[in-house]
Amino acid sequence: MPPEINNVMQAILRWAHVVAGVMWIGHLYFFNWVNAHFAKALDGPTKKITVPELMPRALYWFRWGAAWTWITGALLAGLIYYHGRIVFEDTSRSGAGMWFGIFLVLLAVGFVVYNAVMKAVANVLVANTIALVLLIAAYLFLEYVGGFGGRSLYIHAGMILGTIMAMNVWMVIWPYQKKIITATKEGTPPDAALAAQAGLRSRHNTFMSVPLVFTMISNHYPTMYANEYRDLCLLGVFVVGFLAVKWMYAKSAKVAAF
Repeated sequence: MPPEINNVMQAILRWAHVVAGVMWIGHLYFFNWVNAHFAKALDGPTKKITVPELMPRALYWFRWGAAWTWITGALLAGLIYYHGRIVFEDTSRSGAGMWFGIFLVLLAVGFVVYNAVMKAVANVLVANTIALVLLIAAYLFLEYVGGFGGRSLYIHAGMILGTIMAMNVWMVIWPYQKKIITATKEGTPPDAALAAQAGLRSRHNTFMSVPLVFTMISNHYPTMYANEYRDLCLLGVFVVGFLAVKWMYAKSAKVAAF
């Protein structure tokens, strides 16, 4: 591909990726830090009117923002890392196409396992720990078996997070919210199990979102991905991100209406 066309395609995809990401993550934060507390203040009749009017509109932009963030991100990663042949630590190495296929299988199987764990393990802390261990295992597999380079590892870690988050939106949050909205509109209590699972996945997405955003821009920071402690640096990003989200959850509960 001529470099000029490649550069134009990268610019368009990056632009679309960021705009879609803002749309998606902005709504995610609205649901978790604004609407969650606002909805608790509504009485039954008001909720019966407000929720069916507000939520379908917000969820429309939320789910399509997630879809287009994932699509543009996947195209961008394919263009830069696989077409550009910089996926491996040894950039002269062949087999990028095969590893692209392996990575897609890893994403699909990984979400199936993650989804099963979230539904089967009642203890949320245990389920979250299992999910985190699976993420670390996937990262180490790409690093030590796949031979992925530091820049590539950071981006692929973000792709794993983004895929889990997008699948959570389309396969759990959106289908379950449709049932919850219908129940609210009819004035009947929503299924508690559906509400709990949708809320859990939404919180997972919120905690993953801050590390995800860093991995999206990590190609600008070789100081992070190119040093010998790159894995610990990324782990530090996750820890700081999780703590920041935890603080923002606590802060959101204290923000009061006038």
